[in-house]
Amino acid sequence: MDPIRVIAQNCVGCKLCVKVCPFEAITLAGPLVQGRTDRNTAIIDLGKCTLCGACVEACKRYNAIVITRRTFRGQDVSQYSGIAVYAEHRRGKVASVVPEIIGAAQELARQRTSAVVAAILVGSGVRAFARELLSYGVDEIWMIDNPSIGDFDEDVQADLVTEILLEKKPEVFLGGGTVVGRSLLPRIAARILTGLTADCTELSIDQETQLLRQTRPAFGGNIMATILCQNHRPQMATVRHKVMTPASTVDNPKGKVIELNHIKIPKSKLEFLEFVEEKSATVNLVEADVIVSGGRGIKDPKNFELIEKLALTTGGAVGASRAAVDAGWIPYSHQVGQTGKTVKPTVYIACGISGAIQHLAGMKGADMIIAINSDPNAPIFDVAHYGIVGDLFQVVPELIRRLEAGG
Repeated sequence: MDPIRVIAQNCVGCKLCVKVCPFEAITLAGPLVQGRTDRNTAIIDLGKCTLCGACVEACKRYNAIVITRRTFRGQDVSQYSGIAVYAEHRRGKVASVVPEIIGAAQELARQRTSAVVAAILVGSGVRAFARELLSYGVDEIWMIDNPSIGDFDEDVQADLVTEILLEKKPEVFLGGGTVVGRSLLPRIAARILTGLTADCTELSIDQETQLLRQTRPAFGGNIMATILCQNHRPQMATVRHKVMTPASTVDNPKGKVIELNHIKIPKSKLEFLEFVEEKSATVNLVEADVIVSGGRGIKDPKNFELIEKLALTTGGAVGASRAAVDAGWIPYSHQVGQTGKTVKPTVYIACGISGAIQHLAGMKGADMIIAINSDPNAPIFDVAHYGIVGDLFQVVPELIRRLEAGG
């Protein structure tokens, strides 16, 4: 059955649904009812329709449009307890986001007073990572180490993690908001029939309901939405990199490794051809100790060469404001802010960036913020530790000259 349909006998051809549809998915055609020639009937293009319900609301008088939604029966949530994290790894090392996820899980466990924190470790030759994970203070590691599990076999890993979650029944499951996490966790959520909140910037436990409060930017970063998953488990979320405080290492880890070798390893349907590493003249943005960012004040895309030169001189990475990215001056991968990357460098240099709230949310955690702007009233100066009011095309070359001279 189609998710939305028109009851032709009830449709009077009033065009109200056509007028309110924001996606131009409705037209009139007909007559579609046998024996009736006095009016046309609404036709809905399912390829354009998003099931927003605007047409249903407009047609309340005639009840000629019906949306049928699939719903899932709630689970017995009392069977679930504890918090699990996905220990992402790739090319021989644990992902840098993992300590942050563990830190977030431990904070949630403190709010729950007695929750166990476990790490799910799946792959080939991953036993070597267990010691590192235990050093972050996790209580348990649920591990499957098998040579037939490839680094890029996401279909296999999704099946295995799903089996682990169904067996261990954690109340909360967290992953990184990385390329891997954004691909793997939705597969898992779909298999378990639970919800998933992507790219969270804040997690907490509601003290009244004990539900996980999952907060993330919405509507282009203009508001922050807090999402609850009441009737399904585990409550799943991916966490934005460089937002959560990493877990501290412990001197005498007391956690234990639980091997789950009884779980059958499926055969991957994917064929791995080649890994092509991204080549960049500067370092990875989220890992950089120094970031030099350019905004609308750069005036022209070619002027990012000046920003890149300062970044290379300081051994840092190139960032950008949303305005510069939206203008097509630099790729989205360089965007810093609520709708881009959240960064916590030692030094953040903002060149020609006014300081919109969405941008500040992505970089205000820097240890030192240096702002260069010709407008003395720019909001960026409210968060900057050091501010230079002046023409960036004079200031930045002078900074480069002094740095290259060792001064």
